[in-house]
Amino acid sequence: MITITWFGHAALGLEAGGKKILIDPYFSGNPVASASADEVEADYILITHGHEDHLGDTVAIAERTGALVVSNPEIAAWLAKQGLSTQDLPFGECRPFPFGFLELTPAVHGTGLPDGSDGGKPGGFLLSTDGKKIYIAGDTALFDGMELIGGEGLDLAILPIGGHYTMDPDQALQAVKILNPKHVIPYHFGTWDIIIQDPHPWAARVARETTTQAHVLKPGGILSL
Repeated sequence: MITITWFGHAALGLEAGGKKILIDPYFSGNPVASASADEVEADYILITHGHEDHLGDTVAIAERTGALVVSNPEIAAWLAKQGLSTQDLPFGECRPFPFGFLELTPAVHGTGLPDGSDGGKPGGFLLSTDGKKIYIAGDTALFDGMELIGGEGLDLAILPIGGHYTMDPDQALQAVKILNPKHVIPYHFGTWDIIIQDPHPWAARVARETTTQAHVLKPGGILSL
């Protein structure tokens, strides 16, 4: 069984293949976080891009837990210089890990690291684990390559709906239609006024217009697959 926890904003926890995985662990300074950085555990940390609301507490959590941090080559190198154990994941490669197979997918968004360093290209993740395929979009606009990602046959997609540098609800609905996952979770909304959205009307539209089952979680909510 795979369990996915939404901690609020874009911070996710995933347990699969006997491993604990954190994605974009932004807890400190996150007004809707359901946990704190000092109480989450991780064997692996996945980073979609270098903005502070995604890189978050990566350094502190990795130092405490010894987690391996996986991201694009630029972010992996930047974190390695801070003494963390890292693994770079170039676009276009599907690499094996103890929890499954992981691929870095494109995203249409900005990037950059907190000190102004080059953060490389932003991305998302396509995870194959325990017989399931999960797409974590990261911060992105709608883009043509989603058709290829959906062609993988997705069990779950996790999509931003907040608007303001990411898809809004209308665009995220279009993404659901393109990706055609069995399940979808909306995220990256409600953290600040500029990305306030009501996910329930969106989920109702998903139910009416697609065969995908939408799951609206509250921060701290869990979905099991």
